[in-house]
Amino acid sequence: MFIKISLLVIFFAIMIGVGLYCRRNATDVNGFVLGGRSVGPWLTAFAYGTSYFSAVIFVGYAGQFGWKYGVSATWVGIGNALIGSFLAWSLLGRRTRIMTQHLDSATMPDFFRKRFGAKSLQIGASIITFIFLIPYTASLYNGLSRLFGMAFDIDYSVCVIVMAILTGIYVIAGGYMATAINDFIQGMIMVVGIVAVIAAVLKSQGGFMAALDGMGRVTDEAASSTPGVFSSFFGPDPINLLGVVLLTSLGTWGLPQMVQKFYAIRSEKSIETGKVISTFFAFIVAGGCYFLGGFGRLFADKVNVETQGFDAIIPAMLSGLPDILIAIVVVLVLSASMSTLSSLVLTSSSTLTLDLIRDHVKKDMDEKKQILIMRALIVVFILISVIIALIQYKSNVTFIAQLMGVSWGALAGAFLAPFLYGLYYKKATAAACWVNFVFASVFMVLNMLIRPSFPVILQSPINAGAFCMIIGLIIVPFVSLFSTKPDKALVEDAFASYDKKVLVYQREALADEVEAQ
Repeated sequence: MFIKISLLVIFFAIMIGVGLYCRRNATDVNGFVLGGRSVGPWLTAFAYGTSYFSAVIFVGYAGQFGWKYGVSATWVGIGNALIGSFLAWSLLGRRTRIMTQHLDSATMPDFFRKRFGAKSLQIGASIITFIFLIPYTASLYNGLSRLFGMAFDIDYSVCVIVMAILTGIYVIAGGYMATAINDFIQGMIMVVGIVAVIAAVLKSQGGFMAALDGMGRVTDEAASSTPGVFSSFFGPDPINLLGVVLLTSLGTWGLPQMVQKFYAIRSEKSIETGKVISTFFAFIVAGGCYFLGGFGRLFADKVNVETQGFDAIIPAMLSGLPDILIAIVVVLVLSASMSTLSSLVLTSSSTLTLDLIRDHVKKDMDEKKQILIMRALIVVFILISVIIALIQYKSNVTFIAQLMGVSWGALAGAFLAPFLYGLYYKKATAAACWVNFVFASVFMVLNMLIRPSFPVILQSPINAGAFCMIIGLIIVPFVSLFSTKPDKALVEDAFASYDKKVLVYQREALADEVEAQ
């Protein structure tokens, strides 16, 4: 217990210390929201990765999908690394950094307004962001409940409140720069922790080959009658597994808190370094989490999924570990949750302040007042998320994965296609963006309210979210063909940012031999 408490005290002290240290970088809106657009590739890559993977992944998704799909759940982590990180940085990173700086855009709703010339898009995107980030934020706390109960035997409410207060302190004090530095520290803890935990859990089962052999012997007629299916390449249900891969991987392309990381990176040149770091981080953390969860059925004697739910699987797998490893796991999950929480509340507060209050309600606010309002809203958002988390926990409303699935599906479904086409496609229109906003939001709300009425494959919020993203990629270009064309001067100005000529030192880019001569 002394080791566990000592590690937590050190962890919290460092987080708060970083927040106070970064106050000097949070004196204006640009510094508070984007760190002055001067954040290096390492900090940006870790900020991206730690915002991506939270306790929802480690406890909720890894437990649920590892149980459903066995070892093949590892594909989700691989998809997160290749699609959610490598491709996202490759296709979105540089263009996002260049165009958002050219448009002087600090948030995704603001990008939609300036790129498409429609204030209504900014308002609509802000409302969607606010509504659907709240349940996602609330779901972060739930991953801590069973782990803290296992490690400390203390009330879940205390865990939630302490985590919320400490996260609020360093985000309010230091803004984005404090979040980025703490994300780097928390990311290192996550990498070391997940490797240590996987090694310990597999060792408890006699090693990797023995654990894999054990999974091959697991049978579940309700899932599949095929022998050894839970240790197979694609598992018992490859179609639904693909839906999980798409939502959790492609979905990051449309999440405001993820894309905004590209706004803040120091330069386009840093994108290449950040892409490699972020992809490696995702392979270790996401791949490791789902790989670990894939062996959950070996611990069926320690957990009753029917009564305790999927969220009890990972804690049951960890319960027999040495105290020092349990302490590391607790700090690991805290790191994952606090990093994502800080990113979400900063995104929510900046969106509401800059895109709704400043631009449409009170237009003459100075920067000092804008930062004050953002800090106040951070408190409000954290408080709302805490209340929802406590109500959800005590009422046992739903699993972590379902809360997150609805949020991710609505946000990514609404924003992915408009944002992607906004960066690449000159003919995309504001009307097409609106149609996509409405389609994804309404579809996911209906999926939550009247789920049994949906086709079987779309009753899962995971599959429904993936469906919204794919259909959005069709909706935007199709509706653009039949709607009012965008203002040509506005579009040309936005895309002119890509054609600007720059000079670089020869050590950074060599000329062709002919040119050099």
